[in-house]
Amino acid sequence: MNESCGTSPIVGFRFTLSPMTDDFVGTIKGALKGTDMTGVWRHTDDVSTVIRGRAEHVFDVARTVLSLASEEGRHVSMSGTFSVGCPGDSAGDEALEAPPQLLNGISREQYVSSQFALYPMGAENYMDLIYDEIEQAKQAGVYNDSMHYASGIHGNLDDVFSYYESAFNRTREKNRHVVMTVTFSVNSPSHGGQHA
Repeated sequence: MNESCGTSPIVGFRFTLSPMTDDFVGTIKGALKGTDMTGVWRHTDDVSTVIRGRAEHVFDVARTVLSLASEEGRHVSMSGTFSVGCPGDSAGDEALEAPPQLLNGISREQYVSSQFALYPMGAENYMDLIYDEIEQAKQAGVYNDSMHYASGIHGNLDDVFSYYESAFNRTREKNRHVVMTVTFSVNSPSHGGQHA
């Protein structure tokens, strides 16, 4: 494994927010503006948004953006990639000196269905690490289903994000370069009106 792998403390999340509404621009901009981003560095382009900083702030901001985008009952999806320890990552464009306390508070009660795939890069026992986190999801009561190329996680928005943050951090403690892809769906008609 590359010896520089895992030396950066920067956690990144690049995501695309997709509100199923004619006013998708207003929904996206409103969610970004309504989220306290003090704890992260952020850049938005014509395809996606990237946030970088310490894990607790990155997950806090991601959760809040999704919560705010879906708060009026709109069907919203968010897809993105969390990453830490990439040997090709660059220094800078981060907010590692931000105070440790979270800035956005808890979200309202909101059901979310999601899917994720975990990639402990370069780990010889990568499947053991993945199976460990699937078992953790079952114990946390958020596991939904197994499927091709992903695992389903669902429940209250805060509980789902809490699981993802814990899974990412646990894997990071065992393996320096970790990538986790996620897709969230909130207020989908296919949820049958289900709420947390």
